[in-house]
Amino acid sequence: ITLAQAAPGPNVLFVALMGWNVGMNAGGFAPALLGAFLTMTGMLLPSSVLVFFAARWGQRNRERRIVRAFKLGMGPVVIALLIVTGWIMARAQGASLDAWPLWLLTAATTVIVWRTRIHLLWLLSAGALLGALGWV
Repeated sequence: ITLAQAAPGPNVLFVALMGWNVGMNAGGFAPALLGAFLTMTGMLLPSSVLVFFAARWGQRNRERRIVRAFKLGMGPVVIALLIVTGWIMARAQGASLDAWPLWLLTAATTVIVWRTRIHLLWLLSAGALLGALGWV
């Protein structure tokens, strides 16, 4: 949870808005731009630097047993977290087990991602179109 909260996410937009607001109160447009830039830098820089150095270390030591074990162990964890996140989001939108079109679309998308090399943006676009048509 700590790592997820430290990583930039949807709250980044609020951070930029907060910096913009402070800058506008300090004196207008130029300070607002500076405030937004500084708050975004403060939000993005620590996690970006951490990921950069961790990735470089992992790449340099990719043959070590502990790094290979970590990567193999994290695979199932990431998959389980993605499934649980999808489940929670679907339940929050009111989807129940009788919402079979949603579950069918989810299963079809999973198989397509697993078995083909179709870019995810095409699948997202198809899901958006099906949602706009009211099919899911």
